[in-house]
Amino acid sequence: MSDELHDAGMEVRRAVLGDAHVDRSIEGTTEFTAPFQDFITKMAWGSVWTREGLERAERSMITLAVLAALGREDELALHVRAAVRIGLSAEQIREVLLHTAVYAGVPASNTAFAIAQRVLREEGVVE
Repeated sequence: MSDELHDAGMEVRRAVLGDAHVDRSIEGTTEFTAPFQDFITKMAWGSVWTREGLERAERSMITLAVLAALGREDELALHVRAAVRIGLSAEQIREVLLHTAVYAGVPASNTAFAIAQRVLREEGVVE
């Protein structure tokens, strides 16, 4: 993969997740985790998130739904913050999680609602 793919991925990764998170990830990179960091930067952020066809907000909503459905709680919290960062409203996040309950189950969505509410409070979006 080219450095262009890595650079594009890093640009989107920083725009979506924020410099502080990305900097922490980079600082925590070890010889063992370096290939994974390179992989997600190039493939997830540089290849998929940069594609035409969906806006970032749409990709964010899909990501929230998939993470909620799979029960990936830490990643879900990270991506709720990212969703707010790129302009999704609390109402949009709520609707994604409500929609997810129909297809992924109420328990998965219940957990996701609790995580999202905690993060949205921390971010000052809801009371």
